[in-house]
Amino acid sequence: MTVTDGSAYAAGSKTIDTGLRLLEILRDHPDGLTITELAQVAEVHRNAVSRHLSALGKHRLVARIGNRFTLGLGIVELNAAVRHRLRSAAASALQELADTCLATAFITVLDADEDQAVVLTVAEPRGSSIHVAYRAGNRHPSDRGASGIAILAGRPPRQGERAEITRARGLGYSVSSGELQPGAWGVGAPISPAGRPAEASVGIVTIGERDECQVAPLVLGTASRIAHLL
Repeated sequence: MTVTDGSAYAAGSKTIDTGLRLLEILRDHPDGLTITELAQVAEVHRNAVSRHLSALGKHRLVARIGNRFTLGLGIVELNAAVRHRLRSAAASALQELADTCLATAFITVLDADEDQAVVLTVAEPRGSSIHVAYRAGNRHPSDRGASGIAILAGRPPRQGERAEITRARGLGYSVSSGELQPGAWGVGAPISPAGRPAEASVGIVTIGERDECQVAPLVLGTASRIAHLL
């Protein structure tokens, strides 16, 4: 029989939580912080911060430059792996959405600073001679356009957020017209695996408005399908 020490489990959970908290703080300070500054922001003892940074450094999740610490290349590699998985999971569903709607379909992800949305992958409709050209890698403010709004709507409310984000959170999807390109109309839905805050969205874009009641359920269904695959 195995006896589980509940206090040990709680301590381990607290250790993981503190390590993740330090990574989040470093994410918000791209120029890096000293151990003392990290301890002050995290409200954790300096010695504990030092131990956590040592452990995170062994996995290349943090890097040291002089006496300052920043996020390490290991974070970039983990992010690349997640995005590759998202592309793989989305490929078939995205193409099906594009073909069904006869519109350009795409996955958008939230950049690390959360102020920018980045197009991850695009599927163009087969059988349509006229559609919107959209490039992977395109960037735009995360609170503009159906795709960015959809991601923010799939996350907790923030003070001062646009009314369009609040509305999209209530509907479960977003609609925008002409925000990123004159004449373009789009619908987006957040991708929220296991109910977690959204980091990505799926959407379609067309020239000219479509019937929202017909298109939105298709986009929502694709978002749910991709989230399930993840």
